[in-house]
Amino acid sequence: MDIYQLFINNQWVEPDSGLHFDALDPFTGEPWARIPQGNARDVDRACSAAEAAFHGPWSCLSATERGMLLVRLAQLIEQNAEQLAAAESRDNGKLLGEVLGQVRYTAKYFHYYGGLADKIQGAVVPIDKPKVFNYTRYEPVGVVATITPWNSSLLLTAWKVAPALCAGNTIVAKPSEHTSVSMFLLARLFEQAGFPAGVFNVVAGFGKEVGEPLVAHPAVGVVAFTGGDEGGRRVAVQAAQHLKRCTLELGGKSPNIVFDDADLANAANGVVTGIFSAGGQTCMAGSRLLLQERVHDSFVQRLLDICKDARLGNPAEPGVQMGPVATRPQFDKVMDYIAIAKAEGARCVQGGRARSGPGYGAGQFVEPTIFTGVHNGMRIAQEEVFGPVLSVIPFKDEEDAVRIGNDIRFGLAAGVWTQSLHRAMHMSQRLRAGTVWVNNYRSTSFTTPFGGFKNSGLGREGGVEAVKEFLEVKSVWISTDLQMPDPFIRKY
Repeated sequence: MDIYQLFINNQWVEPDSGLHFDALDPFTGEPWARIPQGNARDVDRACSAAEAAFHGPWSCLSATERGMLLVRLAQLIEQNAEQLAAAESRDNGKLLGEVLGQVRYTAKYFHYYGGLADKIQGAVVPIDKPKVFNYTRYEPVGVVATITPWNSSLLLTAWKVAPALCAGNTIVAKPSEHTSVSMFLLARLFEQAGFPAGVFNVVAGFGKEVGEPLVAHPAVGVVAFTGGDEGGRRVAVQAAQHLKRCTLELGGKSPNIVFDDADLANAANGVVTGIFSAGGQTCMAGSRLLLQERVHDSFVQRLLDICKDARLGNPAEPGVQMGPVATRPQFDKVMDYIAIAKAEGARCVQGGRARSGPGYGAGQFVEPTIFTGVHNGMRIAQEEVFGPVLSVIPFKDEEDAVRIGNDIRFGLAAGVWTQSLHRAMHMSQRLRAGTVWVNNYRSTSFTTPFGGFKNSGLGREGGVEAVKEFLEVKSVWISTDLQMPDPFIRKY
């Protein structure tokens, strides 16, 4: 069993506590690695190293040189994709094939922001004052703390780290205590790529011991967090107490809206992908299916036909379509919500059971579950389950779909299935969500922003917009007048 150390200032060091804890394989339920249990003193060491690098060797590099290092890192991720994917799949139980695709796409984020690093430009301002030359310049904030969840550790880390480094910042990363191994493997690649000491640091551990001291540390200028909305709220409150900026990519209860004029076969595949891929353990899951009344029954039958033979099992085996729920507490939460839905009067027409026995390892499996008879006021329709559970809600017309779709505290994403261009444009405008997919679902790209409205977060990740989250803008005034005006009279 591999025993890992913290990565601080390009050195592998034992945690201050001297303690380690087990990384558990969600399929077998058995320990497979030992993770260092960091604490506030480790956070201080990492933040001090990151701050020294920011003011020292990292700032001495040109933007082009920083970009070349990011591209080199991208190449190393591509070369080591299978090892990274195997570690992450074993940590979180996602299908190995899906995680491998994610890791390969993760490399593209570092390629993209590597190319963008020397293209961050200020502007000359045509100012209204005579004999003054004014321009703006963008400068990095300093140390960025990244806090990522267990469902897509490497990809979600890249969403934060790549633009932050592109902007010239340094990083202290806290992975989820459930999925730390792939982050340590990534740190090895940072070291191999030739990044200066202290630019990228990893402190693993628990929220109280690592997360909270990291958010509060005086060296940290920006906190980039992905997780649930309750956790995001705590981060935002703590960051505000220290006047820190933060980006928050939080939960969702996204409506996936199917109109009666849609290509129903294509829409059914999109709905299944939207909720059951990754076992529903994704913030953008289309967990509320809004069906126009005229196609409700026939469309539900389509879903049942697709899901009835879904293959659950070892995520490392070819042909398996759903792996286990990532952690035992999350498994218990999903099963609790299924019981809540039944108690509220929703009708379980598919799944709703755990699976155990030969082929199901430790038994952290939940069948693809579909509830009909749901109204939008039910807890199963309002609260994020983060599992393979779909709530089906009928609607009458566009107005009804918009009303139901927006009647939620979240606003991360939405899907619309229709063959009407007018309806696609109209719905995309009216739905209060940071991303709207039309006739597709769960598409993301390094070229375009992603983030939420309402309780789904603050700020954006992806595209040029993401870099702006990690920059300060400075206004510079240069007088071209050789003689200063009367110092007692201010001219406007």
